[in-house]
Amino acid sequence: MKPPVLLPGATLGVLGGGQLGRMFVHAAQAMGYATAVLDADDASPAGRVSHHHVQAGYLDDAGLAALARCCDAVTTEFENVPASALARLAAQLPVAPAAEAVAVAQDRAQEKAHFTRIGVPCAPYAVIDGAEALARVDAALLPGILKTARLGYDGKGQVRVATREALAAAWQQLRGVPCVLEKMLPLAAECSVIVARGRDGGMVHFPVQHNLHRDGILAVTTVHAGVLPPAVAAQAVAAARAVAEGLAYVGVLCVEFFVLQDGRLVVNEIAPRPHNSGHYTIDACDVSQFELQVRTLAGLPLVAPRQHSPACMLNLLGDLWFDPNAARAAASDAPATPPWDRVLALPGVHLHLYGKLKAARGRKMGHLTVTGATPEAVRATALQAAALLGIAAF
Repeated sequence: MKPPVLLPGATLGVLGGGQLGRMFVHAAQAMGYATAVLDADDASPAGRVSHHHVQAGYLDDAGLAALARCCDAVTTEFENVPASALARLAAQLPVAPAAEAVAVAQDRAQEKAHFTRIGVPCAPYAVIDGAEALARVDAALLPGILKTARLGYDGKGQVRVATREALAAAWQQLRGVPCVLEKMLPLAAECSVIVARGRDGGMVHFPVQHNLHRDGILAVTTVHAGVLPPAVAAQAVAAARAVAEGLAYVGVLCVEFFVLQDGRLVVNEIAPRPHNSGHYTIDACDVSQFELQVRTLAGLPLVAPRQHSPACMLNLLGDLWFDPNAARAAASDAPATPPWDRVLALPGVHLHLYGKLKAARGRKMGHLTVTGATPEAVRATALQAAALLGIAAF
């Protein structure tokens, strides 16, 4: 039976209490929905702002039952929420994205197989699920990057290898778990596309986003007309839509790509949720990625988002709370509030902090979006903000 359209006043739930859950909760509440969050942390960013906070683990029977009782539909904010938890909830109420689609995104081997099956190019790879597979690896895949098949994100669970000996050592370093070895390719740029697909198969997308990563973590996203060659941008959008269509996906999906030095485009990975590279949509588009997450979950019509301003998003890591000057920091290395007043004096700056109670190096604490009339003005202001915060120029 087709799930009913859930109008404002219904309760929408989310598995995971991080910043993505928090921004989903804010979007849902702005549209008139009640919200519920399941997260074991009593101080989770999303739990602290939601109508209901079920303080339990993702596989806790009582917690899942409590979430199901108070919700009319449930989504997820984290790709490593067990797919089995989504499947259990789906037996009682609408869940989007579906467990089957999330399971593909949770396993790099399944993910690569999906790309191959639908004809979307990805880097040459091999699945290493044991000693025999390790011995059979084609030398043409070296140098490469060895990645755990599961539970890897933000550069975690990845080791660069150049020789068979280094590959064997890296696999042991990763404790011999199933892995995927990807051939390293000469990159010119990285980009991503966020799509939203509804229950009826209708699909909309945001513009192609140019991304800069540092130490495996997204640092800067820039979005405006011409940020990538039009042919590359069109290919990325078509590929992202094909990935979502092939999964019969319902929800918001981010597809990340590499642009090679010869101009070719290859898909890197997918995230079955809103994405860090789409945070600019809150301030630069008439519909944000989080509103589209609400719409796909509730069964509401999808409208094509319109970007009304060029934008640049800076990721704000916990490192910014610690003085990089060792002479000043050596005494206590205690966190100090960044100079938000000076940053907010700049035109077109939008600050989003995630409500995390303690800053830590490498922890995502917030983001800064700069909007303006032209890409050049946005970049100039973003560089000023970066300099004030101690973020390296880009």
